[in-house]
Formats: sequence, structure tokens, C-alpha cells
Amino acid sequence: MKIEHVAMYVNDLEKAKDFFTKYFNAKSNDGYHNPTKKFRSYFLTFDGEARLEIMNKADMIDAEKNLTRTGFAHVSFSVGSKEKVDELTARLKSDGFEVISEPRTTGDGYYESCIIDLEGNQIEITE
Repeated sequence: MKIEHVAMYVNDLEKAKDFFTKYFNAKSNDGYHNPTKKFRSYFLTFDGEARLEIMNKADMIDAEKNLTRTGFAHVSFSVGSKEKVDELTARLKSDGFEVISEPRTTGDGYYESCIIDLEGNQIEITE
């Protein structure tokens, strides 16, 4: 069994799509629109088989995103090496994204960093 995809609602669908394609090399489908439900989405495919569905709907609630809330905590992207973790983290920081955890080796052996994306979600970057 495998996870087919993970989905998340976003306030700005186009900016979210651009973020994931620019920094994480996502490939986007052409999108889906259901005018009756005022719903739009894109499926983003990453290296391998991982997919993320980003969605937007007219009547969404944008609750505060406390990083230690229950539910899904973060999305993690493996970039292939420690050097690439360092490079991408520096690029995101230079582009104005908040780095909440600089690149380091964690107690459980991962080399990773964490940033906050344009919608307030935690993104983990690991080797």
C-alpha cells in the first residue's frame, strides 16, 4: 500500500503552484475547475511518485497555523544531499522565506532544515 497523494487548501492557488514548481521542481497538471462548487485544484508531481494536490474554494476558513497543532505537521522533501539542503535553504532564505530550523543533523540522524512557506505551512528539506 502507498499514499496516493496529500492535499492542502491554499489561499492563492497560482502562487502556491509557482512556489512548488520553482523550489521543489514540481510538475503541474493543467488544473481542475468546478464552477458549481467554486473549487479549483492542481496536482503537483515530484520526482518519484509523490503527488500533492493544492486546492482552493470560495468559502474556506483560514485558521491560525500553530506549528505544534494536531493534524498534519509538515511536508518533507528529499533533495538528495547535504549540499543541496544547504543550497535550497539559503535560496529560500534569500528570497524572503522564514527559516525556522537551519540545516543540521537531527537526533534521529536526518540532515534537514525547515522553512515556512508563503501560506504559513512548515516545509522540511532533507537530504
